Amino acid sequence: MNNLTASEIAGFGVGALLLCATISAPKVDAFIAASQRRSLGICKRCGDLRLIACSGCKGSGLVKKRELFDFGIWDDFYQSFGDEGMKPSLMIKCTKCLSKGHMPCPECSKVL
Repeated sequence: MNNLTASEIAGFGVGALLLCATISAPKVDAFIAASQRRSLGICKRCGDLRLIACSGCKGSGLVKKRELFDFGIWDDFYQSFGDEGMKPSLMIKCTKCLSKGHMPCPECSKVL
């Protein structure tokens, strides 16, 4: 890194700031949305829908079947490139939400 100019160093600094802003943007957005919901008097978690997406299946109702020592690294890698992978992945019903994809909001269910 010899012979760096001041503009190159400034560019690295600006790039680092933009990277930090990009990473923190979803958390800032969630904080603002929660505060807006609170000011309107509605549930800050579900927005008075009384349902939230299941954390196990992410709202789809199906989860990938895993074997005992299967970490799914290769399946996830191949699926990210659009290929279904070496072996067919079996989908089973989510036991957390009983294959509905959503659950009652824990904030709203306390009130009832």
